[in-house]
Amino acid sequence: MTLVSAWVLIITLFSLLYFIASKGIAPFLHGEVTLADFFSGNWGPSLSAEQGGPQYGALDFILGSLMVALGSAVISGPLGIGAALFMTEIAPKAGRKILQPAVEILVGIPSVVYGFIGLTLIVPALRSIFGEVGFGLLAGIIVLSVMILPTIISISADAIHSVPQGIREGSYALGATRWQTISGLVIRVAQPGLLTAVVLGIARAFGEALAVQMVIGNTADLPFHLLKPMSTLTSVITLNMGNTVQGSTYNNVLWSMALILLLMTLILILAIRFIARRREV
Repeated sequence: MTLVSAWVLIITLFSLLYFIASKGIAPFLHGEVTLADFFSGNWGPSLSAEQGGPQYGALDFILGSLMVALGSAVISGPLGIGAALFMTEIAPKAGRKILQPAVEILVGIPSVVYGFIGLTLIVPALRSIFGEVGFGLLAGIIVLSVMILPTIISISADAIHSVPQGIREGSYALGATRWQTISGLVIRVAQPGLLTAVVLGIARAFGEALAVQMVIGNTADLPFHLLKPMSTLTSVITLNMGNTVQGSTYNNVLWSMALILLLMTLILILAIRFIARRREV
């Protein structure tokens, strides 16, 4: 039974990879779109030939996805690791009784709820404070930071729990304080797991669609301003996939964006495995 389950998992995984890859490379194999055009910032799938279209440049959306994911990780990474340290090292009883259930509840909240909260609270607040429209990169970063925070906390707490108790006891026996033990030993030993937590948080943020779509503004502009509307790969896919004809160039380009998302996730996973392996050596 275990072997059958493993084969089902492997076959399913490679089937998905093949399907997305075959769809994603179709516009390039058929000469519908060149790589130079795809990685440009010119997006106009509805433009006529007289207007210089159609254009399928996805660079703006790739940059948008990267900036939202990395920005949310910069905020939630330190907060998540700090919260995990508090739960496991500073106040373990309160962590088990109060914080752990709260984190589990936050993990289970649907992304549409986070997006709706962002639309109702964060966007109006940014509009009131800065005088802009409120929708934009900063709103997306804030919403995603809250979304991925429980994931980072949970995985970081598991990594810290895995540190042998003997390391702590040996440090205390040598006269080290609790903070010296945490900063000098616990964090160092748990570093691969902590990096894994942050990278998985980035991966989730990179692939998030609905919550980001609700607060990002969804305009095809280069995201070089925190308060300006923009788009990500996921928001473009969800907004346009239902409005395209199956097998058309427009539809295939959206699959190419999905392939970019998949490749970015694989790169993140491979990177953290490489870092963890180097750490073991």
